[in-house]
Parts: sequence; structure tokens; C-alpha cells
Amino acid sequence: MAELATVARPYAEALFRVAKQGNMAAWSELVSELAQVGSNPDVQAFAANPNVSTDTMTGTLSSLVKSPMTPEAGNFIQMLVENGRVALLPEIGEQFQVLKNADAGAADAIISSAFEISDAQVAQLLSALEKKFGRKLNPTVSVDSSLIGGVRVVVGDEVLDTSVRAKLQQMHVALAA
Repeated sequence: MAELATVARPYAEALFRVAKQGNMAAWSELVSELAQVGSNPDVQAFAANPNVSTDTMTGTLSSLVKSPMTPEAGNFIQMLVENGRVALLPEIGEQFQVLKNADAGAADAIISSAFEISDAQVAQLLSALEKKFGRKLNPTVSVDSSLIGGVRVVVGDEVLDTSVRAKLQQMHVALAA
């Protein structure tokens, strides 16, 4: 949703600036946890309840994360709660990760394979993909049997689909035209 992304961007950028000055790994873990907590429908319903006070909501969110809470993190959570922006946490988490990857010259790669692939095969595929995309990739591998064969790779807004299903769809379009 474009509106959420637009509203979440300044929060993610501010968090990223603070994280760059401190411990990036700790902030990354905290933001990831907050995104998971914020995506929970029960948490969103609780945050939307007008009978829940700001202090109660802030304390609840702080208690739901395992990462140590710094004063800056507590202020961030309190600001989100006061402004009614708890629902933005998942989008803030995504944008924070994109900023972190861009700063490191990396990107997330979602690799879907028709069959289970070994670690050696993933490493070999990752090496070829890093050359193709020109940056370090952080892979997430999953099995999707509907691909029939081959792999489908998504890096940001780029898609490399070498699956049998994609080739069959291309043939269908060519024959139907």
C-alpha cells in the first residue's frame, strides 16, 4: 500500500540514521522483532483500542520484544504509539532492511525452487546471481513444487524466472497469439 510506505519512510530513515551511529546488528534485530510484533492482528487491535492508554501500549510493545530496550528504542515506540502509528511497524521494518542492504551494497534474494536444493547448489547459484545482479545477495530459499522445474529468483523489483512453468506460459502465449 503506497500510503503506508510513504508514511513509514521517515520513521525507517530516522531509525537507520540512529542505527548507523550505534550498533547496526542490535538495531536490525530490534526493528525486525518490532515488525513481527506489529504485524500481529491482536497487537494491531489492541493498539487501535481507544481505551488503552499510551503508557500501557508502550509498555506492552516494549515487553513483547526480546532485544534489549535502549532509551532511543523506548522513545521510538512511545512516539509511534502517541501518533497512532503502531500499524506501520511491519512497513518500517521492511524499509529499514532495504536501507541497510543498500548501505551494505547488498539485496535480499528470494529463491524459489521446484525441488529441495543443497547448500552447495545454493552457494553456486548465489555466486552466479551475485555476478548477474552486481551486488551481494542475502538468500531466502523455499520450495515451490508448482514451478515444475528450475528456479525463480526475486531481487527487489527484478525477477529472473527460469522455471518450467514460466517457459510453458511463454509457449502458451506464443501459440495463442
